[in-house]
Parts: sequence; structure tokens; C-alpha cells
Amino acid sequence: MDDRVDNDIPHRLMELRLEHRDLDEAITRMADDPTADQLRLRRLKKRKLLLKDTIARLESRLIPDLDA
Repeated sequence: MDDRVDNDIPHRLMELRLEHRDLDEAITRMADDPTADQLRLRRLKKRKLLLKDTIARLESRLIPDLDA
């Protein structure tokens, strides 16, 4: 694997975690608002799940292979 790509992963993880946290806060606020746009709320939840999956995938790339 490319060392440059591996070095970018921690930075990318930080960005994704921040976006995930921000989405979580926005979703919480929208869920408490009875007049909130439900379609937008669903889209934010889907985006949050996508971020969670991406974060998990990147974290697994940081784990060294033990097959060596």
C-alpha cells in the first residue's frame, strides 16, 4: 500500500469523525423539532450511517496485517 495514502488516513478519519459528530447534533436538533423536514432528516441519517461505515473501513486499514 502507498505510504502517502496511509499517512493521510488519520487526517481523513479526524475530518470524518468531526462531520459525523456535527451530523449527530443536527439530527438531534431536527428530531426535537415537530416542524422539521422529515425527508431531510432521513437523508442526514443516511449520510451519518455512510460516514460511520467509511470511518470503520478506514480504521480497519490502519490495523497491520498479521499474515506476514
